[in-house]
Amino acid sequence: MPDAEIARALHVVAIVLWIGGVGFVTLCLLPYCRAEVPPAVAIATFEAMERRFAALARYLILVGGGSGLWMVSRYQLWERFGAPGFWWMHAMVAVWLIFFVSVFIAEPLFLHRWFSRRAALDPVGTLRAIWYLHLILLTVSVVTAFGAVWGVHG
Repeated sequence: MPDAEIARALHVVAIVLWIGGVGFVTLCLLPYCRAEVPPAVAIATFEAMERRFAALARYLILVGGGSGLWMVSRYQLWERFGAPGFWWMHAMVAVWLIFFVSVFIAEPLFLHRWFSRRAALDPVGTLRAIWYLHLILLTVSVVTAFGAVWGVHG
């Protein structure tokens, strides 16, 4: 089954880079922007770095979701979605769906405009709100990853 092994490797690498990037933005970039630079510079820095990461994240989200779906199909794991002990399967789909909708739908339709308008009025408050949102997303993602690794290997 080399196709499933390749899918697993692609899945792990995509998730490590994607959620690792969310961790970097949450734990390094946003705290730096909030504490170390003037608000106008902070907003510009955050937008520039986030834009670069978002371009990469789009590919990683597609690879992570596609490889995950491939593995579920290839290994015939559909019944896991009906078993409470495999809660992490639901969590992986939910995390993927949240990021997919955020990056591919919400951000181009309205989030970017909302951020720009709000940042112009209250850059400090906007960065704080974005940090809290990222912190929630990172926490849910890490709990999910922990549960998935434990569920598969624990």
